[in-house]
Amino acid sequence: MTTLSTTPTTPPQRARRVLWSIPVRLRKSILVTHVASAGAWIGIDVISIVLVAIGWARAGQDRTTVYRALADFFVVPLLLSALIAGTICLLTGALLGLATKWGLVRYWWVAVKLVLNVIACAMMPAFLGPVTELTTGEQPLQDIWFVSFLAATALALLSFAMVLSVFKPWGRVRK
Repeated sequence: MTTLSTTPTTPPQRARRVLWSIPVRLRKSILVTHVASAGAWIGIDVISIVLVAIGWARAGQDRTTVYRALADFFVVPLLLSALIAGTICLLTGALLGLATKWGLVRYWWVAVKLVLNVIACAMMPAFLGPVTELTTGEQPLQDIWFVSFLAATALALLSFAMVLSVFKPWGRVRK
């Protein structure tokens, strides 16, 4: 009597195409750095919004004094810190895209996150010029709305990128 084995055959797995393979510990370290830099960037944006709101709540000469202190001691260092955090987030995100199955432009959610990160990073140097003009006195300190605009816009972009990371919508770019 002959018995046949009834082990199910599985279809061949699609090969994970990655540009280069990195060790698991290094990939996890890059991921932690990516998440930490994004978190720092979000925190810097929240602090910037709060500081500008505090200055805005002041009236008259008090507002100018508060804005001068903000521009000198907080806003420029915060923007530079946000630029560093954003650049680290962009670089580690690109490394993760190249070294994982998600790719840089293989899935829509990754491609959109990449574009959002580039936009947010490009906004910072564009606003850094006017902020440094505040500290040198070349621009009046009546209102520094653009700092809160920059921080709020970056916060919205980063929050959307975080949602994309969790839900991973839209599928592959090319089938």
